[in-house]
Amino acid sequence: MTQQTTSCHILIEPLSPSQWGDLSTLFSQIEYQPYAMLFDSAGSAAGRYHMMMWAPRYVIESKSGHTRVTDTRDNTSQQLALAPLKAVEHYVDLTFAGHRYSTSHPELLAELPFIVGAAGLCGYDLGRYYESLPDTNSDAYVCPDMAIGIFTQSVIYDTRTNELFHCRLASHAPLSEQWPQLARPVSAAPFTLTSSWTSNLSQPAYNQALSRIHQYIVAGDCYQINMAQRFSAGYKGSEWQAYQALRNENQTPFSAFIRLPDSCVLSISPERFLSVREGKVQTKPIKGTRPRHQDEAADQASAQALLAAEKDRAENLMIVDLLRNDLSKHCKPHSVVVPFLFALESYAAVHHLVSTVEGELDEHASPLDLLAGAFPGGSITGTPKIRAMEIIEELEPHRRNVYCGSIMYYGIKKDMDSSITIRTLLAENHTLHCWAGGGIVLDSQAADEYQETLDKVSRILPSLDRFRE
Repeated sequence: MTQQTTSCHILIEPLSPSQWGDLSTLFSQIEYQPYAMLFDSAGSAAGRYHMMMWAPRYVIESKSGHTRVTDTRDNTSQQLALAPLKAVEHYVDLTFAGHRYSTSHPELLAELPFIVGAAGLCGYDLGRYYESLPDTNSDAYVCPDMAIGIFTQSVIYDTRTNELFHCRLASHAPLSEQWPQLARPVSAAPFTLTSSWTSNLSQPAYNQALSRIHQYIVAGDCYQINMAQRFSAGYKGSEWQAYQALRNENQTPFSAFIRLPDSCVLSISPERFLSVREGKVQTKPIKGTRPRHQDEAADQASAQALLAAEKDRAENLMIVDLLRNDLSKHCKPHSVVVPFLFALESYAAVHHLVSTVEGELDEHASPLDLLAGAFPGGSITGTPKIRAMEIIEELEPHRRNVYCGSIMYYGIKKDMDSSITIRTLLAENHTLHCWAGGGIVLDSQAADEYQETLDKVSRILPSLDRFRE
């Protein structure tokens, strides 16, 4: 495998939306390709850019404690001694060493995110590569613990200006020359559910798990545990069609579709994990949920009840403190602040209580150091984090895999953004998996917490039930 570095030119070229259509239509013609990825703000006012990537130069995957890199030019691979995210950083540096920009629109360089770089999935179990955790539950999934491509081109859509851009190394042909060889008409069979949804926890078993968490809290082992259940159903046909149905129904700012060789990830997450832009760090943990209602008065009452709920505010505050600590590992001293505490954000199915934590990245740290140091996110583990993850391993019947990990990009400007993969489905082996969980504290009531998990999938499972066989 070659490891030579060469200087490269990066072009940013406008495309005509009237000629190419919207990004979803464009992506639908290449979604069949392994490692094709769409990062989609799904019409949400909270997200400005959509982007798609395909045909990565390198693929870095972690599975069963090992990390490998594949050179897609000759399909050779080798095992790496580097930690997973250090391996990603190494191959970004290798691929884009000596890059220079050549564009008639220099303002785009400052404005657009990503351009080219690393993008992909970090599953929840990537945390095992950074912390010593129990290995109780079997790894029954095909999907890797991490799957990240090093992409040398992308197409980015600006939802505010309705502009479309092809970003690429100069060694790539213009999109108009590439597309005849890439694009395929949609040929997959229609998406169909072939069974009912079933949970890996009955309600009595869920209640028993919460009772055990209560015992751990009283004993002083922890203050909060994120406890989840997994829903599964059989399916056949187009995962892309299923994703389109979900994104149109939910419209969340961190939606994404990732096709891997043997799996698909369909995410309609509302939650940011970590972002870095020009050295400014931000995380926005969600803790606290209430259902939406069609009746306006009932909907407002639900939102106000959330804002006033002492239990939810306490949950949120615990996670804010945890994330302040996680950010401080790689931020400048005294730079970590909380500009917004307990803000209300409303989505199609639920209201959420969201706080914002910010900081300034230390000059000796990279965004991927920050990601590794805070992974997985505190909002979906609990406090203290490592003990919480040990208890999760004990009480949840199966590993989480994609759930509560992160979908991320890391661009050549050293900008990064990442989601928490809640409201996220894994499709593999003709089975769909979808998870829902919530933070459990001392005064949590089992019936309320169980209902909250159902509220969180109330715009997911029914959206796909329409496709039942």
